[in-house]
Amino acid sequence: MSNENTLFCANHPQTPTSLRCNRCEKPICTRCAVLTPTGYRCKECVRGQQKIFDTANWYDYPLAVIVAAVLSFIGSQIVPRMGFFALLLAPLAGVIIAETVRALIRRRRSRQLFTFTAAAAAIGSLPSLVSLLVIALAALSQGGLGVLLSLIWNLLYTVMVTTTVYTRLSGIQIGR
Repeated sequence: MSNENTLFCANHPQTPTSLRCNRCEKPICTRCAVLTPTGYRCKECVRGQQKIFDTANWYDYPLAVIVAAVLSFIGSQIVPRMGFFALLLAPLAGVIIAETVRALIRRRRSRQLFTFTAAAAAIGSLPSLVSLLVIALAALSQGGLGVLLSLIWNLLYTVMVTTTVYTRLSGIQIGR
């Protein structure tokens, strides 16, 4: 039962709604609504707003990738050797990498830039991981398990550095 005052979602014409985008006033249902700090907006307005914040220059990408890969490689040579303390130091290395990149690109931003930088941090730590994997496989064939722990610390370093770099640069805030 609908009367003439009932609004229907612009994207889902069968769904009644009383919600409107606070930017363009388009009627939207709860599936189409995106909660922003200033209220609900339609997905189109949110996408349009996000494009405004894409300020990265073309040269920011190679700069960020090279710096992240080199710093991650250096960290992969040091942090996993700390054993258990790698769990504490790997996120710190990720913060150092992220903040160095952020300073070098002068805080310009782009969604792809964060992804490329995190991927570069992972790639930078791969040489250490691969060499330890080869050593671990050789040691396992001879019955030794000592290298396996070093491999685990390097793997944890890679995962923690990559996620920390991405989280720091993308602005994801946990617990908001």
